[in-house]
Amino acid sequence: MVSLSNSGTVPAASAVAIAPTRRGYRLAKRALDVTAGTLGLVVTAPVMLGLAAAIKLESPGPALFRQQRVGLGGRPFLLYKFRSMHASADEDQHRRYVAKLLAEPRQAGTWIPIEQDARVTRIGRLLRRSHLDELPQLLNIVRGEMSLVGPRPPIPYEVELYTPWQLRRLSVVPGLTGLWQVEGWGRLSFDQGVALDLAYIERRSIWLDLTILVRTVWQILAGRQF
Repeated sequence: MVSLSNSGTVPAASAVAIAPTRRGYRLAKRALDVTAGTLGLVVTAPVMLGLAAAIKLESPGPALFRQQRVGLGGRPFLLYKFRSMHASADEDQHRRYVAKLLAEPRQAGTWIPIEQDARVTRIGRLLRRSHLDELPQLLNIVRGEMSLVGPRPPIPYEVELYTPWQLRRLSVVPGLTGLWQVEGWGRLSFDQGVALDLAYIERRSIWLDLTILVRTVWQILAGRQF
């Protein structure tokens, strides 16, 4: 568990300024999040029950994976996903991977392919390719911890390695998908991805959010990885 500052934020992110947001956009975005998130939970409930059963049948451990992530202004929250790894997976391996990634932020092609990660289960590979492992985050969206669109929420030990420039990703509510994802998540360097997140923050609007959502759905249906 990461330690928090007196303000309840991750220390490295305690000075992050919240990006100003137009009131009309903020209200419309929240209405879209609550409506789509609630409808999504209802419609996908049978699918999620089936996936939970399949995960439990393949490997011991809980079907849901809860992980602390860093949200708006550096405040931590619990993110929900379907478990795609063995319950005994070594977290230190991911810490080393993140440290290497942040040490070479301009180096593209450093992401670990699903097929090369021995920690991922067979059902987990299917979940990740289809992005169905992200479905439980609809609950995070309804609760207001996340939005449908925004920069993906980082892990605390990732944030501890951020530069001030990279910390600006935390100035808005994190999202289920974002501009970085639809422009080529695994093909870009970390700094290229951060630049896309910051471009989204500067240009964000309901129209841009809807465009990113449509592109996300299209890429999932086309079987593209991001």
